[in-house]
Amino acid sequence: MWVPDLENIKQVAKNAGLDDIAVTGVEPLMEARAAIKDRKRQGLHAGMNFTYGNPERATDPAQIFEGAQSILVAVLRYKPPAVEEPQTSNPRTEVRVESPKGIVASYVCSDEYGMLRRGLTAVANYLEGFGARAEVVMDDNRLADRSVAARAGLGWLGRNTMLLHPELGSWTVIGSVVTDAPIQGRAENPHDGCGTCRRCSTDCPTGAIDEFGVLDANKCLAWLLQAKGIFPREYRTALGDRLYGCDDCQVLCPINDEAMDVSGTILPRDSKVDIVTLLDSSDEELMRQFGHWYIPRRRPEYLRRNALVVLGNSQSHDDREVDRVLKSCLMASEPLVRSHAVWAALRLGKKHLIGPDVAESLVEHDPDGIVRAELDEWGILLGSESQ
Repeated sequence: MWVPDLENIKQVAKNAGLDDIAVTGVEPLMEARAAIKDRKRQGLHAGMNFTYGNPERATDPAQIFEGAQSILVAVLRYKPPAVEEPQTSNPRTEVRVESPKGIVASYVCSDEYGMLRRGLTAVANYLEGFGARAEVVMDDNRLADRSVAARAGLGWLGRNTMLLHPELGSWTVIGSVVTDAPIQGRAENPHDGCGTCRRCSTDCPTGAIDEFGVLDANKCLAWLLQAKGIFPREYRTALGDRLYGCDDCQVLCPINDEAMDVSGTILPRDSKVDIVTLLDSSDEELMRQFGHWYIPRRRPEYLRRNALVVLGNSQSHDDREVDRVLKSCLMASEPLVRSHAVWAALRLGKKHLIGPDVAESLVEHDPDGIVRAELDEWGILLGSESQ
């Protein structure tokens, strides 16, 4: 049987735009399986149902298809967030009130996953050209990708749970090609470069990272922005201007300092989103622009929920456009939108937008009581309750 040469595969991968590739076997990832089950038992998954859904399958690469022998694991670097220079104002120039903006995490600002898939497909096609079976597996709950990448020697799993590549840091997306070809390679596992560093734990906005390599998804802003239901009140102010995702534990990581070279980098088009424009957009417009994000149940009201928390954290106290869009959201058909519009309005000191008549209408068609609960939280009494 033809035995492919790893060096030839690496050249194919490089030509296809991948930054690094390594090989490992299909033996079960027992340490990862134990960790997933332990975190699930502790409730740290917060309803996340990716590799948590079926740990046995996610940590047994041999189940991808019968006869699988090797996994080629690849990483593709994406651009970290560019550091913007602070702007200075001319005291003689009229200051224009800017519409509030929401920040989007770097990994969704451009189509890195599309580029990764194309690179992995090129590797798979190369193997298939010699008669091997090859299947691309990426962003897929059938495989615990960070763990298999670490076993292949592409980096170590850091305190912040990310794969840390010695040269690329954690600014990478990961994918694999599972094949029945018996590819030989020697994993050169890099040493754990985190050492005693605790920056990601110390500076996480919500304290989601405490124990080394363990993330409490109940506190993770990146997950909470994708989770169903209301955005937890206790973390709304910590969210700041994050609309989707959170890069903090990567930006803060000293290992990423060299990988943070953004010379010549232009901020990606979607890295900042105008909040008023988003809240003014129709469902169809929102899904057309942001449908590549993970949105719970594919319901645009979750984008509006996130945007309203960002709006409440802005300094837009005297912006008429903000008043207008808040009034519109207070009349929205979805209780999720109305409840977060209440929070945003009152957080900005705009109690005048919620008069007695408005307050009464807010709790109509509120089957789960989330709007009433928000009003109660702010001490706003309704009708007979105020008598």
